[in-house]
Amino acid sequence: MSKLKTHRGAAKRFKRTGSGKFKRAQAFTSHILTKKSTKRKRQLRSTLTVCKADHMSVRKMLPNL
Repeated sequence: MSKLKTHRGAAKRFKRTGSGKFKRAQAFTSHILTKKSTKRKRQLRSTLTVCKADHMSVRKMLPNL
């Protein structure tokens, strides 16, 4: 059987935490920032954990992480 390959796009977007969960960045921060409030842009900088429903699909994309 061949080696399992890492999904390179997912590897750039997700990182593993110490407890085994995955952390991710928030969306809506790349453009059209003038209409967004300063508070909203500041809160979008923080990272979140991947929700339970998506956890398995991220694990399949990142078998070696």
